[in-house]
Amino acid sequence: MANTLPPLPYPYNALEPYISEEIMVLHHTKHHQTYVNALNAAEAAYAKASTPKERIALQAALKFNGGGHINHSLFWKNLAPSAAASKGNGGVLRDGPLKKAIEEAFGSLDNLKKEFNATTAAIQGSGWGWLGVNPITKRLEITTTPNQDPLLTHTPVIGVDIWEHAFYLQYKNVKADYLTAIWNVINFEEAEARYLEAVSGSKL
Repeated sequence: MANTLPPLPYPYNALEPYISEEIMVLHHTKHHQTYVNALNAAEAAYAKASTPKERIALQAALKFNGGGHINHSLFWKNLAPSAAASKGNGGVLRDGPLKKAIEEAFGSLDNLKKEFNATTAAIQGSGWGWLGVNPITKRLEITTTPNQDPLLTHTPVIGVDIWEHAFYLQYKNVKADYLTAIWNVINFEEAEARYLEAVSGSKL
């Protein structure tokens, strides 16, 4: 089965003013689509490869484009129209298991945001910032991955794309403003579902 571009669960302009319609259209229909196309091509080439050397040569393309597809498919679900803009529930962390886990790990949601943003802004070049569940301790931790590497050490709860294509048209080179803004459109309901799956031991 070929990989396909998943539809967004909201219109392209739904995350404004925090993420512009122009960025969302380009990010979804161009960048994510490119990862899907390249992943399908790499998988097809791998299936036809007849030697270990040929298969090894395809590993980088599989990792980069496969990771790009995995990460972005999660990213779109991680976002929701903003409550602050009277459009939805984005940015609202309600009382419940996720809020309790955040307060246990970081003291407060504000502390999580500060630590997450500082860690993610410090990525050199392109990559992703993650809030994930440590599979051993079952506690929330902040981590990062370079390029399009998927998160393998933790179960992802929230992932934020820090590639320039995710923010440059709107925020230019000011990563900090983008990272501050994106919390207004974080889908904490999706994040809580991922958290509960992680601590129960099953996989999303």
